[in-house]
Amino acid sequence: MSTVRANAILDASGGNTATINSMTPTADSLQGFRNRIINGDMRIDQRNAGAAVTTASSYVVDRFIIAFSTDGAFSAQQDSSAPTGFVNSTKINTTKADDTLAATQFFGIRQNIEGTNVSDLGWGTANAKTVTISFWVRSSLTGTFGGALANSANNRSYPFTYSISVANTWEQKSITIAGDTSGTWLTTTGVGLRVDFGLGMGSTYSGTAGSWAGAQYLSATGAVSVIGTLNATWFVTGVQLEVGSVATPFERRDYGRELMLCQRYYYKAAITNAGSFFGTGVAYSTTSANVFIPFPVPLRTRPTALSTSGTAGDYRVFRQGTNVTCSAVPTFDEGDTFAANASFPVSSGLTAGEAIMGRSVNTSAFLAWSAEL
Repeated sequence: MSTVRANAILDASGGNTATINSMTPTADSLQGFRNRIINGDMRIDQRNAGAAVTTASSYVVDRFIIAFSTDGAFSAQQDSSAPTGFVNSTKINTTKADDTLAATQFFGIRQNIEGTNVSDLGWGTANAKTVTISFWVRSSLTGTFGGALANSANNRSYPFTYSISVANTWEQKSITIAGDTSGTWLTTTGVGLRVDFGLGMGSTYSGTAGSWAGAQYLSATGAVSVIGTLNATWFVTGVQLEVGSVATPFERRDYGRELMLCQRYYYKAAITNAGSFFGTGVAYSTTSANVFIPFPVPLRTRPTALSTSGTAGDYRVFRQGTNVTCSAVPTFDEGDTFAANASFPVSSGLTAGEAIMGRSVNTSAFLAWSAEL
């Protein structure tokens, strides 16, 4: 039997108030994966290394994507402001306000959870399990804010609300939500569950808090619009989604494991020392070399593209003791969930069939593959 000790009652609305507890995981919880949110403490930022993003569909930190379609503008980035016990948060800042959102406009931050990681919830059946979402939040604004849980088909959603009582002060929130007994909820490698934090929603994507609806709601009706106020800020960290009606302390996984969980969806082979090697390979011709790069963990799905620094001079081919600088940036050749080949083009100097190594020129060089949901 689990041992439970109540520590604090958190304010919440749009759901049942939950208690933060010290708790031994129950028999039906995933050992070491009680929190279904990945990178909930915002530590991992492979893409940006703390730099700000300002465009829609950008990942501000690993696993958290910006959903944005308004006449306003924003800046989002990993931040060092955090409540006690945390090091990082995600910060959202309104750089151009839009205080009159059209019905279909929206702004928020989201994590898509893979179906294989929530298959035990039993949503869409009579045995649907209750979940609790908890998080730390801070904003320059006060009032009632919103968010939602939703399925991949965007035809089942549960809007929720939470209140921020004091401006610019970290507060912990918790919302308990009865599992959905209707709809289709994927248990495959597709999107099993969406978690949205609304930062400004038009009427099309705003619904009544506290119940399941057959619609695509991203937030609750009447929630505070962060995009509606110039220079408004909103921070979040310690995001946790778990089975049960109580919010337990944030599950702290070691950095290496959390990084590997993120790398299932995005892997960036970033060079920290100039002249380092990406991998070994073979010259395909006098002007092209194929470099084999194994992934540290299997990707969710086969990648189909390669991201680079965008500058040819950041890459080179090492052959027979000589470096040959690339004539263009490396391109995607082929790959699977466990490894990929990158084609390194040069103007001349290779011998077909010879062994080579793909190498960086400087610390700007990187190769990256995405298998995001």
